[in-house]
Amino acid sequence: MSSKRFFSLFAIIVVAVLTDQIIKYLVEAGMDYQQQIDLLPFLALFRVHNDGIAFSMLSGMHDVALIALTVVVIGFVSYLWWSTSPDRWVSRAGFALIIGGAVGNLIDRSVHGYVIDYILFHLPSWSFAVFNLADAYISVGAALVVIEEIIAWIKERKKQPDQAE
Repeated sequence: MSSKRFFSLFAIIVVAVLTDQIIKYLVEAGMDYQQQIDLLPFLALFRVHNDGIAFSMLSGMHDVALIALTVVVIGFVSYLWWSTSPDRWVSRAGFALIIGGAVGNLIDRSVHGYVIDYILFHLPSWSFAVFNLADAYISVGAALVVIEEIIAWIKERKKQPDQAE
């Protein structure tokens, strides 16, 4: 991989971590716990603390175990990022977003013992799990990887000669 591409992808990680941490700092400093600030009829800021991982799964696990699990995931995704062909730039950008989001949440868990969540999509009789920008980076990154994999699979199938006899 060229150094220019490496630094471009590394910049995605840095920007993801910085934006995540700045917004979480502003939320923690400017909002009371469980305070809701409606932005749109279906979108609010709602400050909560997540003791688990995505959607509060594994909330009963000890912080050290969750930190170790997160480090392993970051290591695995970093390996995928590094070993993915340079021409698969969409997947590589997706892996960078996943790493950046995971690092942002890892910082929270290491410093506070929980992850700061604050984005709430809701309707009068329904609400989605509260999440944060790091979670969004992880989700968008995963979607980019999946989309590029599907596109590559379709292209590969079109290249194969018809095997029907």
